[in-house]
Amino acid sequence: MADFSYKASNASGTLTTGTIAANSRSDAYRLLRNQGLQPMSVSEGEGASTAKKESPASGSEALPRLNTTQLLYFTEELAELLEAGLKLEGALKVIEQRQEKSGVQPIAARLRQRVRDGFSFSAALQECGKTFDPLYCNLVAAGEVSGALPQILKRQCAYLTLISDLRRRVVSSLLYPAIVFASSIVLMFVFLTFLVPQLSVLLGKTGQKLPIITRLLISVSEFCGQWWWAIFAFIGILVLSARAAVRTPAGRDWWHRTMLDLPVVGPVLRAKFYAEMLQTLSTLVSNGVALLQGLNLMTAATMNVFLKDLLTKTAGMVGEGTSLAAALRRVGFFPPVLMDILTVGEQTGDIATALERAAKRFDRDLTTRISHLTTLVQPAIILLVALFVGVVAYSMIAGILTSVSSLKSR
Repeated sequence: MADFSYKASNASGTLTTGTIAANSRSDAYRLLRNQGLQPMSVSEGEGASTAKKESPASGSEALPRLNTTQLLYFTEELAELLEAGLKLEGALKVIEQRQEKSGVQPIAARLRQRVRDGFSFSAALQECGKTFDPLYCNLVAAGEVSGALPQILKRQCAYLTLISDLRRRVVSSLLYPAIVFASSIVLMFVFLTFLVPQLSVLLGKTGQKLPIITRLLISVSEFCGQWWWAIFAFIGILVLSARAAVRTPAGRDWWHRTMLDLPVVGPVLRAKFYAEMLQTLSTLVSNGVALLQGLNLMTAATMNVFLKDLLTKTAGMVGEGTSLAAALRRVGFFPPVLMDILTVGEQTGDIATALERAAKRFDRDLTTRISHLTTLVQPAIILLVALFVGVVAYSMIAGILTSVSSLKSR
């Protein structure tokens, strides 16, 4: 037997961690479920021999990780097959046969084998690597308990589509300004290292004293041309140092907090978090997952350590009996309008609807902030590039006119 470390939630949604002795990882899942716990992750302890791991469980590491499109296809296809009247094993077999040349096929085959071995579908999903996160597995578990697995899979499709669209909008809104800014830097470097040196050679032949702005531009160009390797080395060292600092706990916490406070970009990232958090909680609670368990799952799925800490504090207060609105108010990071919506939902006893309404509210807010970002950043970058080109052009023209006027005076 080996010792396995686990993270699980009980019926009330409280998160628990510990170790359990079992013959295999699959056996550990079974023992935890027999104790009334819902496993979120199970891993063999450091001191255990890897030879004792059950081969199918360890083989799950070789399974491909499905991308969002593949995961959406798998979920939607499975929901439709189950709604058509097929049993779970039969539906998985159909998907396995249809997707012989895609990453879905080995996933479907592994799930089908586990279901045939007597595992619940949610337990089988947990053994398929990182494709199915705890949020997905817990929703499926709720569907199995309620007998509404096809309907919950349909809702999961809608949720995956919403989250994917939300993230795509944020990335696309930040990607274009980043490309324009990088192109501007390249343009400036080309001007300073190739165009200006040729002009300085021509103007130098006249022997005339050039305007100060032209001399300054030529000096900067000569510095860049002579020390370009040092500039790139400095930038490289700066980037590597920043990455190393961000990897430390203190540096990561500072950077994750600073990102949310950045001008223009920060409000977009905050609105994205609000919309994603509320949509996730709404989906979980609407499908029978306890609010506390939903908060714990959302905490585990959050990558920003600052936001993860806030959610951990919120879950702790909710676990002690505090309402969600009051807990968020005590944390102090969330906007007042969110607490107002949740307070109404708690008073009417319909927190799921309140979460869904708040999610739609902040999704609209995200759209507005993305529009503001593209409206402000793109003209600002274009103005910066135009200013640089204008300064270079003025310096060149001023130098040429000075040289021409001196030649005429002769």
